[in-house]
Parts: sequence; structure tokens; C-alpha cells
Amino acid sequence: MSTAQYNAGQARGNAQAKTEEWVQSAQNTANSAQNATNRACDNVADSRDTAQQEREQNPGFLQQTGEQVMHMAQGAIDGVKNTLGVGAPHGSQGAQTAQEALPAAQDKK
Repeated sequence: MSTAQYNAGQARGNAQAKTEEWVQSAQNTANSAQNATNRACDNVADSRDTAQQEREQNPGFLQQTGEQVMHMAQGAIDGVKNTLGVGAPHGSQGAQTAQEALPAAQDKK
């Protein structure tokens, strides 16, 4: 075997080894990218689930405010009924509406 043939064979072997190294590196990069994509998808799903749970467990600010306004309005209605003398104690039956109570309150005068 001549030196030229030896050198050509060695160059071919080196090129093949380098090609295999690049292929392996590309496969590793693809696997890393796939793993990163999977983790990102899992994180998005976890974030979505956490946000949904928090919305279900914690009523929103506007809902809480609406409930507070409703309770204040009910208290005002009860106060007006008591002032007119038509308010029934809580839990009892037969409370009059404001329209029914107005003529009764005017008759008392």
C-alpha cells in the first residue's frame, strides 16, 4: 500500500468519524429541543390548571363588591320597612311589600 492510499483511507475514516459526530450532535440537539417543548407544554397546562383553580376558589373582586352592595341594599330596605312599621322580624312570614305598606303607613297618620 502506498502512502497516498494510506492517507486517502485515513482522510476517509476521519471524514466518516466527523460525520457520525455531527449526526449524533444533531440528534442530541433534536432530543433536547423535543424535551424543552414537552416541558413548555406541561408548564402551560399546569399554569392553565392553576389559574382555573384560583378562579374557582377565589371569587373575583367585582363579585365580592356586588355581594357587599346587595347586602347594604337589603339592610337599607329593612331599615325603611322598620321605619314604616311594616318590617317583620327576619324569618317570619307575611312581610308586606313597600307598595302595600305605604297606604297602611299613611292611614296611621
